[in-house]
Amino acid sequence: MIVDCAIYRDGRRAEGPPRDFSDALDMCRLRDDAFVWIGLHEPAEDEFDKVAEEFGLHPLAVEDALKAHQRPKMEVYDDSLFMVLKPVAYEPNSDVVTAGEVMLFIGDSFVVTVRHGDEAPLGAVRERLEREPEMLRHGPTAVLYAVADAVVDHYLEVAVELGVDLEELEAEVFSPETSGSRNTASRIYAFKRQVLEFRRATGPLAQPLARLARTGPAATEVPFVRDEAQPFFRDVSDHLTRVNESVEGLDRLVSDVLSAHLAQTGVRQNDDMRKISSWAAMAALPTLLAGIYGMNFEHMPELTWRWSYPVLLVVMAALEVALYRTFKRRGWL
Repeated sequence: MIVDCAIYRDGRRAEGPPRDFSDALDMCRLRDDAFVWIGLHEPAEDEFDKVAEEFGLHPLAVEDALKAHQRPKMEVYDDSLFMVLKPVAYEPNSDVVTAGEVMLFIGDSFVVTVRHGDEAPLGAVRERLEREPEMLRHGPTAVLYAVADAVVDHYLEVAVELGVDLEELEAEVFSPETSGSRNTASRIYAFKRQVLEFRRATGPLAQPLARLARTGPAATEVPFVRDEAQPFFRDVSDHLTRVNESVEGLDRLVSDVLSAHLAQTGVRQNDDMRKISSWAAMAALPTLLAGIYGMNFEHMPELTWRWSYPVLLVVMAALEVALYRTFKRRGWL
């Protein structure tokens, strides 16, 4: 359950896993430059109860952290700040966007991170922060910023990869060789679903980051977050705005590609129907003449004429040629 746990003093890792969380927390609170950071991966309820009790985590936030399947949000409680992020991963070969969840509890001299899924390994974030003691000196606020920055930066990479794959899908739709493929429409729908999954991760995160950056109507003070961190969260918020604009552009473009594909399909069906109708008309005309002269009535014109049969064949051939040239000139054949 516990991936990593350490005490940090003055921006540097001071000790390994503490034997008692409450004693470690009390010791950190005696100093302004120390805090405890515990990282957990998909904890069970009974395992997480001890951590929640030692750090005084709110029961509602604990319930959200255990059940997962939360949308990005930020909630402020008396003793902690609770934030949910949804890191994403994209597999270009399968065109599948998968989302995990990262929950952060930020409080007085402690950070508790809970991760669900494998989309955002926080070990890399911890290692990067440990190499930057100047950043880590800002305490739990630095951890919150580093995690949010890593998640949003990866959003940018996923948006670029989705854009590349959408360009390939667009080229396939307008390619004469593959535009008629039966799988094209299903691929477009599947791609649109992945964009929607991506949007569920990025869209709701805008408001929490705006609160942390103190911009717009959400410009209020956030507990447990240092004031000097505003420019950093503002930078993350700007990156997220770029991501959301890219996602909106992808969503509109994939809708346009789907409309273009459906329009092309309709045009091809009309062309096929005109060709079928043209050949049916050419087949119906000699059938009509043959049917009339095949009724075998006693009194019919040209029955006793010697050249009736060859003349009728010539007339049929002439009419067929005339119809063919007419349809060909109109582009029906």
